[in-house]
Amino acid sequence: MKALSPLFLFLVLYLGVSIVAGDFYKVPVTVAFLVSSVYAIAISRGSINERVNCYSQGAGSPTVLLMVWIYILAGAFAASAKAMGAVDATVNLTLQLLPPSLLLPGIFLASCFISLAIGTSVGTIVALTPVAVGIAQESGIALPMMVAIVVGGAYFGDNLSFISDTTIAATQTQGCRMGDKFRVNLRLVLPLALIMVGVYFFIGRNISVPQEIPDVSWWKVLPYLAVILTAVAGLNVMLVLLLGLLLTAMIGIIDGSYDFFGWMGSLGTGINSMGELIIMAMLAAGMLEMIRTMGGIDYLIDKLTRGIHGRRGAEMTITSLVCLVDICTANNTVSIITTGPIARRIATQYRLDLRRSASLLDTASCFTQGLIPYSAQLLAAAGLVEATCGLPLNPILVVPYLFYPMGLGVMIFISIIFQPRYLIKK
Repeated sequence: MKALSPLFLFLVLYLGVSIVAGDFYKVPVTVAFLVSSVYAIAISRGSINERVNCYSQGAGSPTVLLMVWIYILAGAFAASAKAMGAVDATVNLTLQLLPPSLLLPGIFLASCFISLAIGTSVGTIVALTPVAVGIAQESGIALPMMVAIVVGGAYFGDNLSFISDTTIAATQTQGCRMGDKFRVNLRLVLPLALIMVGVYFFIGRNISVPQEIPDVSWWKVLPYLAVILTAVAGLNVMLVLLLGLLLTAMIGIIDGSYDFFGWMGSLGTGINSMGELIIMAMLAAGMLEMIRTMGGIDYLIDKLTRGIHGRRGAEMTITSLVCLVDICTANNTVSIITTGPIARRIATQYRLDLRRSASLLDTASCFTQGLIPYSAQLLAAAGLVEATCGLPLNPILVVPYLFYPMGLGVMIFISIIFQPRYLIKK
């Protein structure tokens, strides 16, 4: 239990104090992570050098550094695209093509489609968030809600895509085929996605947009169009963003939106806007690595696997395991890899269909990852909001609008308690 205390301290500082104070900016998330990180180092074993090295290995792991490079490129692209008018042009084109009542379901479906095609929630969020922010500003939709729509749709594809790392991890650890897991998973989440389309249509039925939408300079749409199409084509997200940066430079300079030095200045502005996000990501990863090293995850697994009774108990244990490990690692793929072998032993012992256990692992990890405010996805979305429009957005303000991830939790609970035959049949 002691190993988990840094996480509890973080939650108290970040959530508890902020809620009591009635101001989510009362305790900056960076400060909460810093205090919790110092505490984690203080209570761990070994010399001070060993403890700091352990923390640094987590903060500087290849996964974290990859996210840092993506954050830097995403911030640079968002700011340069904004400066040369790409965001405004793309927003105006969207407003011209879609009736106001279809804006919210349209953004959700676009996010679902892109994430299903590219298999990554982060890549989808990077591609769509700046456009969604621009639409929110033009239509008066609350920024947290619009960001939540993009994030929710991103988890639809992350959960289902054949090339998603969560799908690969879930099927490999459970020993089932991707196609079989996809069909089982689709029965669980497709009804929810259709419900969300109806919900967003209902919420957005009275949305109003400017009566006179400026003519679209179609060439300014090209950077975002290229980013979306190359992402859907499966190009690496870093290459996607580099291509977008080159297009903003070429089009912006030729168009006269800025000169070369103006473009370089916009890149610097965008990169600087992601500074706090990068610090948060590294502090979180370091603290969570200390929790793992101190045995926090092993403690959870040991406690939850005791006293399982029956099929429902087995399914609830698998779900709880992956959710709690994801809270401790803020990485849904890592949580599946960590708990997958345990889940397979439970599934075999209690005669669960391995396709079902794979579906539970993947869906539960996306449910948790979608709702924790320090996940890479929500941090990236918040950073892109500031890079696009200059407005800071605390990720926790997005959480109440994350209807799709919340719905995933409800669907999992219903499927475990009521055991509908169409979900669990062989």
